[in-house]
Amino acid sequence: MSASVDPGRRRFLAISLGAAGALVVGVRDGLAAPTPGVPPELLGDDLTELGPFVRIERDNRIVIGARGCEIGQGVMTSLPMLVAEELDVDWAQVRVVQLPYGYVDTDNGPSNRYGDQGAGGSTSVPDGWKDLRQAGATARWLLVQAAAKEWNLPAEQLRTASGEVLAPDGRKLSYGALARSAASIAPPEHAVALKKPEQFRIIGQPTRVVDAREIATGRSRFGIDEYAADALVAVIVRCPYLDGTLESFDDGETRKVAGVVDVIEIAGPKPGEPFDGPLASGVAVLAEHTWAALKGRELLKVKWKQGPWAAESSGALAARAHELLDRNEAGTSVRHDGDVAKARKQARQFVEARYEVPFLAHATMEPPGALIEIKQDSARLVASLQSPGGASEMIARMTGLARKDIEIHMTRAGGGFGRRLENDFVAEAVLVAKAAGKPVKLMWTREDDLQHDFYRPFGVHALSATLDRRKRVTGWTHRCAATPRPYREGGGRKRPINAGCLEADDFPAGLVANLDKTFFAVESGMPRGWWRAPLHTFHAFAVQSFIDELAIASKQDAVALRLAMLGEPRRIPYSGHGGPEFDTGRLAEVLRRCAAKIGWGERRDDGHGLGIACHFTFGGYTAHAFEVSVEGRELRIHRAVCVVDVGRVVNPLGVEAQMIGGTIDGLSTALHLAITIKDGQVQQHNFPDYPLLRMAQAPRSVEVEIVASEADPVGAGEMGIPGVAPALANAVYAATTVRVRKLPLMPELMRML
Repeated sequence: MSASVDPGRRRFLAISLGAAGALVVGVRDGLAAPTPGVPPELLGDDLTELGPFVRIERDNRIVIGARGCEIGQGVMTSLPMLVAEELDVDWAQVRVVQLPYGYVDTDNGPSNRYGDQGAGGSTSVPDGWKDLRQAGATARWLLVQAAAKEWNLPAEQLRTASGEVLAPDGRKLSYGALARSAASIAPPEHAVALKKPEQFRIIGQPTRVVDAREIATGRSRFGIDEYAADALVAVIVRCPYLDGTLESFDDGETRKVAGVVDVIEIAGPKPGEPFDGPLASGVAVLAEHTWAALKGRELLKVKWKQGPWAAESSGALAARAHELLDRNEAGTSVRHDGDVAKARKQARQFVEARYEVPFLAHATMEPPGALIEIKQDSARLVASLQSPGGASEMIARMTGLARKDIEIHMTRAGGGFGRRLENDFVAEAVLVAKAAGKPVKLMWTREDDLQHDFYRPFGVHALSATLDRRKRVTGWTHRCAATPRPYREGGGRKRPINAGCLEADDFPAGLVANLDKTFFAVESGMPRGWWRAPLHTFHAFAVQSFIDELAIASKQDAVALRLAMLGEPRRIPYSGHGGPEFDTGRLAEVLRRCAAKIGWGERRDDGHGLGIACHFTFGGYTAHAFEVSVEGRELRIHRAVCVVDVGRVVNPLGVEAQMIGGTIDGLSTALHLAITIKDGQVQQHNFPDYPLLRMAQAPRSVEVEIVASEADPVGAGEMGIPGVAPALANAVYAATTVRVRKLPLMPELMRML
């Protein structure tokens, strides 16, 4: 499972992160042994131990390592752009390679030579904004010092451009020519000054993803594409009952299938125990190839014992949620401002409504899977991941190996959306490989994926508001009864029970004087996990739909009401992810632009309806608007508009792609998707009963406007989805006067029409 190395290049400028997170910069040209797992593209003929971001070839070609998990959000392009900008090279000179997971042991404890490599919460770009630019700037500084020594000139007189150091008299030296002498220079004691924004030549330029050609031609390798010649293929039949267990199995027919090698029992967690390994009990079939493994699994005769949740159903969960909201007792207070009861007594108008959102699966295009080899003194994992650090910890715990002896190679992933933050599939692969004593390629099918997921929670939102004589919102109550997002988490993680379902500082916190937010836990055996923009997709539908209901009830314009609630531009404390502040002016600006772009307020006589919504997500500000019509039993989306402010943009093409993708994902989810339960079993199996949006149902285009900003960048991977469902529901109401308060939208709309 090792790759060959071309020993044709010698000169390296290596940039790494020290144990405390500080950058350590230097050119290594010694005889140190190679670090396991370093990509061959970042090694030379001396196989120097590296923690690199940059390699400079003698012919002035530049190789930059991408440290993040590429799950479709574009970080394999945007993060190297940060390094290249400060290194001051032309992007056309740059080749990008994916770095492996960079765990190292140091005198100060465990560290990562590359910095944070996980993917979650849209943090990759903000996390890399300063440290990756500093990496490039420090490398450039070393090269300038080398040129200054060569020419006997003060370094301050030199400048760089396009991978060359330039002297005042016109002399030039390429970076490749200087790399060797730069190796002898000690790195600077202090951080190097970074470029000013007006000097940017790469940051802010529309840039095609670095592996676009490979993706378009089918040559891009995902985790599911990785094989080893001596690896067995494994598939698992898992218990279909929530917290069920294996009673018995008969593998007689399975073992008769040509190519089947072994059948192994997999123990799942006991009810109530943390999910620190496999998600469910099961039986694994090992075979020489995938067809034999699947055929063997098909012939297994398995008996299951139902678990403690055998009676759980979607209907029972909904009834329990409404019961808790009706009783309104013993809830968890999330936030309390002012006096809501007094505001209600003094109100001119009182409005209330309830909204229901279902469990959701991640349904990544590439189901989970892993290729793993476990030896006596080492292990190697190749997989599509979001949490390589979590995978490293899990493998170490399950094998007893030191983490420094575990190689983890990250591939491009066919989607993440939070599913790959969990490493249950890695744990399964470890158990099977240990039992088999050989490398194992674990494969999941689509049915496996939909039936065994960490689902986005189910819940019901009860909202009420009071308005005064001037139609101002004076009081707001948000009560949420839901299956708590934190559920059987391992590793000592302790989160508030309302985390991921109800946020103390989310809209309209800080905008309404009298505010109550209360959470009620609905017990359930369904595994729950993070789902794309987790909190915000869970409650934005309710909050932004309800604002439209307030506008209609009080005969106000829906955009004007939102702007009135946001008020004058100001920064409000925000304790949730994306804080520490929420800027009302930035949200108001994307709302205004979105309204203007969709033609809000224009008279219409074509039967079309317009709907709008805005939201603050993980530090970004987004507004969506749709123009729709309902023709018979068909919903037609004529226009889709998205306006976004994510601070300074590294790659405009990347942000636009994320907004388009988020909008389409949001439409697909809002229109059709729900995971339901009956008799303690998930009812959905594949796309026929979990139907993604079809091309014919999608808008012809998504019109994206990116607001120019001088603020530090935030991510963009999740900002484009929360506002979609409420904007769509508001548009449907405008076209039909039917208010949909339960998702998915299409079944409910057809029922109500």
